[in-house]
Amino acid sequence: MFTSEKGVVEEWLSEFKTLPETSLPNYATNLKDKSSLVSSLYKVIQEPQSELLEPVCHQLFEFYRSGEEQLLRFTLQFLPELIWCYLAVSASRNVHSSGCIEALLLGVYNLEIVDKQGHCKVLSFTIPSLSKPSVYHEPSSIGSMALTESALSQHGLSKVVYSGPHPQREMLTAQNRFEVLTFLLLCYNAALTYMPSVSLQSLCQICSRICVCGYPRQHLRKYKGVSSRIPVSSGFMVQMLTGIYFALYNGEWDLAQKALDDITYRAQLELYPEPLLEIQN
Repeated sequence: MFTSEKGVVEEWLSEFKTLPETSLPNYATNLKDKSSLVSSLYKVIQEPQSELLEPVCHQLFEFYRSGEEQLLRFTLQFLPELIWCYLAVSASRNVHSSGCIEALLLGVYNLEIVDKQGHCKVLSFTIPSLSKPSVYHEPSSIGSMALTESALSQHGLSKVVYSGPHPQREMLTAQNRFEVLTFLLLCYNAALTYMPSVSLQSLCQICSRICVCGYPRQHLRKYKGVSSRIPVSSGFMVQMLTGIYFALYNGEWDLAQKALDDITYRAQLELYPEPLLEIQN
């Protein structure tokens, strides 16, 4: 990291500490336009031994719990890079280097699983009825259906799928790691429309790295550094695909296409039905 980049980060760290609460909305609005700060923060996150990593993670967490929507999104944009750095360090078994990143990820997770009153949240997802048109289909293409009493009783009904409540976590272990990371990626995907291009690029790159590290394709991609295989869950790969498909049609075609190929490669190796089904559709 260059001295000028280090100075940008240090100024950002000190500026927020002295900021009056009344100036927070204006500060949050202007923050998204500071491209030099964002690129400098990426470099800090990518250097596990950086002396600035711990204060940066602490401040990103302060942003997240501030309640200011734009500060929350500012932290969210770094989530793919933070997940990659945590997994890369975990794969190298140098867990002490990822302590502050793990604390940030856990902090965000524990904030997201509860509402403002501190009660566990249950997320609900409504599956649209095939009897009504959507961006994916026309009802007429389904074919005629006999208007039986049973069919009429089901007309217009939508199935609701629930997720949660999720348990609080005090630390990441091999058993709960991907439960937490999958939920975090779900939170990131919920804010995809607000993510800048640099964050979508980071998402594409880390998805590729996670999927090919330790496999023959790593040499084809010329990825250096981590050579160990990084375990992934089926649910985590489904969340990766959600983000990649968004990036694919929102300005990051080349990187997203490469990431999609690598996710397909890994899903086929693992024989995971859920991501393979989503890829085929």
